[in-house]
This record gives sequence, C-alpha cells and structure tokens, in this order.
Amino acid sequence: MERQQNKYDLEERTAVFAERVRDFCLKLPRNSINAEYVSQLIRAGSSPGANYIEANESIGDKDFKMKIKTCRREAKESAYWLRLVITDHSSEMENERLGLRQEAKEFILIFSAILKKRGE
Repeated sequence: MERQQNKYDLEERTAVFAERVRDFCLKLPRNSINAEYVSQLIRAGSSPGANYIEANESIGDKDFKMKIKTCRREAKESAYWLRLVITDHSSEMENERLGLRQEAKEFILIFSAILKKRGE
C-alpha cells in the first residue's frame, strides 16, 4: 500500500506543479518575448506529470526508465523557461518564480533518484 501512496503523491505533486505553472503564466506580462517563452513553459511544466502517469502504466522496465528520463528532462526545461520569462518584477511574481524553479529542481532530483534505484 505504501508504494501506491508514494506513486499517488508524485502524480498529485506534478499535477499541482502544472497548475501553478499555468496560473503563473496567466499573470505574466504579455509581450512578444513572453509569447514564445510562455508556450514553451506551459508545455514543459505540464509534461513531467503526464509522463509520470505514462511511466506508471509502462509496458516494461525499459519503457519506464525512458518515461522517467523524459520527466527529468522536462523538469530541467521548466526550470530553464522559468528563468527566462519576464515578470512584472513584483515580489509576488518573483517569489512564485523562485518557488516554481525550486520545485522543478526537486523533481530533477526525485526523477534522478528513481532512475538510480532502477539501476540507471
């Protein structure tokens, strides 16, 4: 039962991250630069959760590892786009950016640990 609970927690955590990224992006200033960055951030920010769900439904160990690698890669990309987007420089937006970047970095560590545990 504990394994199921851990799986659920990471699925929920990645979903909450995607929602936070979405809400953050809705508050960003609209300009030509952010138009490009935001679309990339939305894709990257929602990808770890979707790929983690797919990993848990994988057809074998190789498929599982590939999906987890995708989760890790997309978490890295999320942190990158979060660095580049232009905020209004308010403390609220900057704090949310920092919090999201920290969560992305934690996902990188979590997905790396999962791979290490599976012998990757």
